[in-house]
Amino acid sequence: MAVLSIRMIGDPILRTPAAEVTEFGPELARLVEDMTETMIDVQGAGLAAPQVGIGLQVFTYRVGGVQGHVVNPVLEVGGASQGESDVEGCLSVPGLGSFVGRSEWARVTGQDIAGRDIAVEGTGMLARAFQHETDHLRGTLYIDRLAGEDRKNALRAIRSADYNRVTSRTAEERSRSLGSSFARPATPAGGAGAAGRTGR
Repeated sequence: MAVLSIRMIGDPILRTPAAEVTEFGPELARLVEDMTETMIDVQGAGLAAPQVGIGLQVFTYRVGGVQGHVVNPVLEVGGASQGESDVEGCLSVPGLGSFVGRSEWARVTGQDIAGRDIAVEGTGMLARAFQHETDHLRGTLYIDRLAGEDRKNALRAIRSADYNRVTSRTAEERSRSLGSSFARPATPAGGAGAAGRTGR
């Protein structure tokens, strides 16, 4: 297993809908292992394949002791919107976070690395992670779901010179772990570290 480089906002692959996985085998299994290690290394709640430069419909997740992956996910959502205290962030848009209206419940169906059918569901942070990661596979970032002043503020921050320094510093910090087969200990899911990195 290895820690992979995470693509930052501005990389075209983050805006390109991912392709359906049609081949299940050792390469897919290795991708999921590497994505899982990368997600843990950066203390994220989830990670989509386009975030590591692979345009395939795959994401991993790790929230509240629940960890796994879904290939070719199909998302269903329901219930009320989550509270405005739930700030969402993204590993591909470091240093920023904002409220995003996400459904309280979500379910994804798809396959595992062997091509077997799976279904997982959750509420709260786990539901948010499923929605966030599925968006990534459609070429959508969480900032696209912002409106009004939240959207203006996020876009203004991203356009600023200071934000270029944030992304450069983040990339430099993460590069120290690239290729490593050992991940740093993650903060407990659901803690302050996870809350700001929903998809992370």
